Formats: sequence, C-alpha cells, structure tokens
Amino acid sequence: MKVLIATQKPFAAAAVAGIKDILVKGGHEVALLEKYPEQADLVKAVADVNALIIRSDKVTAEVLDAAPQLKIVVRAGAGFDNVDLASATAHGVVVMNTPGQNSNAVAELAIAMMIFMARTQFTPATGSEVQGKTLGIQAFGNVGRLVGAKAKALGMKVKALDPFLTDEQIAAGGAEPVHTLDELYTGSDYLSLHIPALPATIGSINYDLITKMPKGATLVNTARKEVIDEAGLEKALEDRPDLKYVTDVMPDNYATLQEKFGLRVFATPKKMGAQTAEANVNAGLAAANQIVDYFATGNTRFQVNK
Repeated sequence: MKVLIATQKPFAAAAVAGIKDILVKGGHEVALLEKYPEQADLVKAVADVNALIIRSDKVTAEVLDAAPQLKIVVRAGAGFDNVDLASATAHGVVVMNTPGQNSNAVAELAIAMMIFMARTQFTPATGSEVQGKTLGIQAFGNVGRLVGAKAKALGMKVKALDPFLTDEQIAAGGAEPVHTLDELYTGSDYLSLHIPALPATIGSINYDLITKMPKGATLVNTARKEVIDEAGLEKALEDRPDLKYVTDVMPDNYATLQEKFGLRVFATPKKMGAQTAEANVNAGLAAANQIVDYFATGNTRFQVNK
C-alpha cells in the first residue's frame, strides 16, 4: 500500500524517519508532502494513495473525491475537526486519531499559560500566584486530567465538567465534579478549555459565560479557536477590565484585542500545544503503527467516523 505523509507543518526529522521505518517494515511504500503552499497540492498528491497521515491538514470532500484508492486517514493528534468525517464515511474511508500522544505537551502548555498570565506576561509588574486558586476544566479527557494533576501539584483546587463522565470517574481523575456551565464558570479563577469544535460547541464560549467568571479570572484556550464567540469575548473584556484571556489558537480579532487590552490577552503565533519533540515523535509513530495494524488485521480501535 502507498502511504502519504502530508504535513504543511512538518513532523520533526526524527519523527519522519521513525514513521518511514515502521511503514516500510510493514511492507508499505511511503511518499512525503511537506510545507505545501496550496490545498490543491494535497488534492493532486492523493490520487494514487491508499493511506494518509496528517497533522492539522484539511481533508475535505474535494481531497476525498480525488483519492479513489484511499482507505484510511490518520490524524496524528487528538483533534480531528480538520477532516470531513461525513464525506470520509460516504467514501468508505476510515478516519482515526492518535489520542493521548500529544496530551502531556498540551497540558504543560496550559499550565505554562496560566503562570505566564498570573505573572503579567513576565513583565516587571506585580503578578499573582496560582497556588490556592481554583481551576475549572471544561472536558476532562486525556489532556484535562493531566492539566488537573499538574494544577493540584501547584496547590490549586480543581473542578471539572464533562457530560460524558460520571461523578465517580471525574473524582477518580482527581477533580471535584460540577454539573453545569454556570457552576463551573462562576467558581473558577482559571478556566481551561479542552472541548472539540462541534456544532454544539462552536461559539459556545460567549459573553454570558465569560462574564460569570469571578474577579481577576483568566480563560485559557488550548482547544480550538472556533469554540470562542470572539465578539462576545471582546465585549466581555471591555465590560470586565479584571478578566484575562490566553490562547494557543489566535483569534481573528487578535490585533484589536491586543490594542484594546494589552497584557490582559496573549495568543501564540501558531498552535503550539503539540509542538514538542516528544509529542511530535509519539503522535507520528502512533499514526504509522495504526496504519500498519489496520492493513494487517483490520483493527479500527481509534476510528472516529462510522
């Protein structure tokens, strides 16, 4: 089978070498498409491939239409909203992610962002400590649990909301369960987002929710840009000069936010959550192993479409 590694934002060289080694030993041909400038380049490259490994690359209906031999797409990472799942299913293509491989990297970044904002972006101004503060976690999956554990090690109180988990499961993960968004937001000095971008969540973090947060609170987003109502965020920061926002996914209105709110807002230049050498390698190798296993045994354990 021919496997294409298609990454506008390339894997580290060590990861590429490891991916190739796994695939070749599994009896597969490997092609590489890195730093491609246009989506059309990906559309052209998939014409004869059987499997595809991607990162944040967009697998649209157009890509799937252009890939008649494609059987499987593996997103090296946890999120998969960059893949048109309905179209993949219609084309008979299995889509998988690699859950857990980037989790620690994202969790460490979330904690670092909290401290960065608590210390006024490391400027000489007087900051504050996170010890003794309450961290609310919205979605308590792999990343959320790791964020909670690291926060507790810093002396923070941790609460979590996840409609897919029982109170017992949340408590076993080290957090106090809460049951409503109002309860989570009103009781959190720091609020860490780990929700996917789905129809029900896009734009859901809005003015009403953000302004429920207590005085001096900070909203931390290492999830997806689309979950934030950016106009609502701007209005919340205007009406509540005590609030802060830090994100790993730059808002469309970031220049305006910076101009208006200065050190109260910060966004990384590009998504950095998984940008560690360890996560880069782990996710890439996991993707390669899943493809080899799928073609050898039909294993679809991490399939995210049906």
